[in-house]
Amino acid sequence: MAGVERIVIVERIVTKRVGAPIAAQCLIDRSPPPPPKEILAAMPRRDRGAGRPTKRERRETDRLLGRTDD
Repeated sequence: MAGVERIVIVERIVTKRVGAPIAAQCLIDRSPPPPPKEILAAMPRRDRGAGRPTKRERRETDRLLGRTDD
């Protein structure tokens, strides 16, 4: 997903190819939890291929996400 920050700590390094379950055992996922569904539902969505957002749409998105130009 775009815009999602993942924090992963490598616990053990493997020197050869291994399966996904073994590879998952070598990592510790310290990623922050995803935002609540209420926030995701409130975010404006653009139709695919609709082009770039207008200045007004961008300001509304920034306001919803709590970003300010202060």
